[in-house]
Amino acid sequence: MNRVVVTGIGAVSPLGNSFNESWEATKAGLSGIAPVAKFDVSDVGWKVAGELKGFDSGKYLSLKEINRLDPFVHYAVAAAIMAAEDAGLINPPLPPFAKGGGGGITNSELRTPNSELLESAAVIIGSSRGGISTIEKELQRKYLSGISRHSSRTSAYLMSSTTISMASSYVAQKLGIKGFCLGISNACASGTSAIGEAYRLIRSGYQCIVLCGGAEAPVCRLSVEGYGSSGVLSKVNNSSASRPFDRTRDGFVLSEGACVFVLEDYGSALKRGARIYGEIVGYGNTTDAFHQTMPHPEGEAKAIKTAIDEAGLKPGDIDFINAHGTSTPLGDKTETEAIKLSFGNRAYHIPVTSIKSVTGHMLAASGALEAAVTLMSMNEGIIPPTINLKERDPECDLDYVTQLRRSEVMFAISNSFGFGGVNAVLVFKRLNV
Repeated sequence: MNRVVVTGIGAVSPLGNSFNESWEATKAGLSGIAPVAKFDVSDVGWKVAGELKGFDSGKYLSLKEINRLDPFVHYAVAAAIMAAEDAGLINPPLPPFAKGGGGGITNSELRTPNSELLESAAVIIGSSRGGISTIEKELQRKYLSGISRHSSRTSAYLMSSTTISMASSYVAQKLGIKGFCLGISNACASGTSAIGEAYRLIRSGYQCIVLCGGAEAPVCRLSVEGYGSSGVLSKVNNSSASRPFDRTRDGFVLSEGACVFVLEDYGSALKRGARIYGEIVGYGNTTDAFHQTMPHPEGEAKAIKTAIDEAGLKPGDIDFINAHGTSTPLGDKTETEAIKLSFGNRAYHIPVTSIKSVTGHMLAASGALEAAVTLMSMNEGIIPPTINLKERDPECDLDYVTQLRRSEVMFAISNSFGFGGVNAVLVFKRLNV
């Protein structure tokens, strides 16, 4: 079995337009949640979200590409290019071209002596909602604009731009990747599942680099009202709306963004002198077989156990848990129960945090960004805080970190759970190389 390591990370999130910006804001406990700017929420009960701020798609895509692709693909491409750059596979992105139909960057501008590794690489990117923003926009244009629906031609790019797999396909197109390609939709566990499946691909013998992660652009009326109607969104309309494990929590905050990893075999990374963030040593993927929207602690605990067992570890070896921690009343309680089932009395002595308190819920992208934060926590010996946790819920009684904490972490897990009872858990190991 090959050893699998992370050699590149790229991200755009409500906290910043790079992974470094996002990580620094996470450590500082700075919230990325703010009033919704993408559409008029005057008649909507949920008025805050985790939107990107000042993100410029034109740094990565031409005007034609921007118009023909859903924003979740824009975010995926940006995160993938930054991850490939971070891994030393491509040159840093160049400034946009002059105005007038240009913009973005081309394959030839990204090439470096290492870029031949990209041609045989793989891409696996997850998304829960895919191109829902573009679907809504097209429906509004066609049926609410006052233009006759019979005379209004539907965009020729509607179907291609909104399909879940377009994130991975277009990342491949942009970077000249011609290997394995897969789009994953596994609800809120999609990003973590994509990283886990990429890990399995390399571990089982795939000799090439894999770009993997999650991308999401769900901040639109249809998503907000849809999630709100189902009862999972917070009714608090300020930056304290996302408060995982707090007694007063009442739901999550919808957010957007993307995070992409570069994974490769440990020997390959050493040979080319790549920076190594850490090693993936275990992956658990289970389903509750219980309910469409309600989670079950036994299914989540089974995913945690599966991941730890695959890593060849014992529960007592885990030093840190990056929780799914969405801030829903049932979800946080269920995850707490799952952690207790998995670790017994040891559960009370493992630091736990939820960065959704600062990012909101980026759906598929959350699991990938949380995995990246887990790696940085291990590297820097720092556990970022869960903010807005003011009143402890008696049923959520673990060691939740509410202030930046120094802690040596050798092994850590990152949890992701989603509608349909889908569960994905990754185990990471710190490497001193």
